[in-house]
Amino acid sequence: MTVQPRPSILSIEPYVGGESKIPGVNRIIKLSSNEGAFGPPPAAIAAITEAAREAHRYPDGGATALRDALGRRWGLDPARIVCGNGSDELISHLCLAYGGEGTEIIMSAYGFLMYDIAGRYAGSRVIKVPERNMLADIDGMLAAAGPRTRIVFLANPNNPTGALLPTSEVARLRAGLRDDILLVLDSAYAEYVTEPDYDAGAKLVDAAPSTIMLRTFSKIFGLGGMRIGWGYGAPGIIETLNRVRGPFNVAAASQAAATAALSEPGWVEKCVAHNGEWRTRMAAALERAGIKVWPSHTNFLLVDFATPEGAQAADAKLKSRGLIVRAMGGYGLPACLRITIGTAEECQMVLDALLHG
Repeated sequence: MTVQPRPSILSIEPYVGGESKIPGVNRIIKLSSNEGAFGPPPAAIAAITEAAREAHRYPDGGATALRDALGRRWGLDPARIVCGNGSDELISHLCLAYGGEGTEIIMSAYGFLMYDIAGRYAGSRVIKVPERNMLADIDGMLAAAGPRTRIVFLANPNNPTGALLPTSEVARLRAGLRDDILLVLDSAYAEYVTEPDYDAGAKLVDAAPSTIMLRTFSKIFGLGGMRIGWGYGAPGIIETLNRVRGPFNVAAASQAAATAALSEPGWVEKCVAHNGEWRTRMAAALERAGIKVWPSHTNFLLVDFATPEGAQAADAKLKSRGLIVRAMGGYGLPACLRITIGTAEECQMVLDALLHG
């Protein structure tokens, strides 16, 4: 006999990231991973370059300067912030710390795939609650919660649908869950939301201690390659994560880049304005051509081509122009493509390929 992992591990389908290459095509435009349209802020690039001089030194294990900067930026207590090697690391730690064999984790049917992967890794049973019109069904999630439920994941806005639940609905979910159930609010796309009553999760965390908000530098701050995520939660949850995370889990260059990115003047405002303009333009042009676009509050569009064959044909058209987007079969949406909002030139190239190709 050969050594075998736990049975739940063998049920996991490995996560497959967005494509990045097309054989035989020289100029590739990657719009498959929701990366920031403009790359990293200049201050972050400078910080990475400077950090290279000290690459032989271990990083600050507590990410003190970064947590302080996050606290100042969002008005939060740095002691209640934990940083991770991307928010994916924090998702895995939460599943391992609060889930496990004999427990259940709840997510929406089209929620981020890492919730399912991390939950199975922990040995939990993952329950995917059907959505209503591409929106997480709060009543369905509450009905699915049972005596073995330990964690509920909710991305708001959601990836890959782009959907946004009202803050009141998120609060209703929290109020309907037992106090011993951890609600994980994944707010990776929070900076792109322009609705005035939107709460990324900090207020709910303060009101309901069995809640944690997760955020990332991979999207609007353009630092996906540096792998920096963070969470804000009650002291007990943060203490738990600090017990199980690696002692130097966020690289020094990553900490420096993220800290600098927070101080880049006008960066978020510039990115939000561009994203809003081109998200609206692209959605309107596609809808006029009879192609369904689901409402989005993120830096991507979920475009519905009605059939898997239609999505495959559209994908082929885009690839013929060197444009890589994300096929959604792995999410159970084979008729859809997820298209990141890139630069103005890149967005226009997508429209030209789909509407005139």
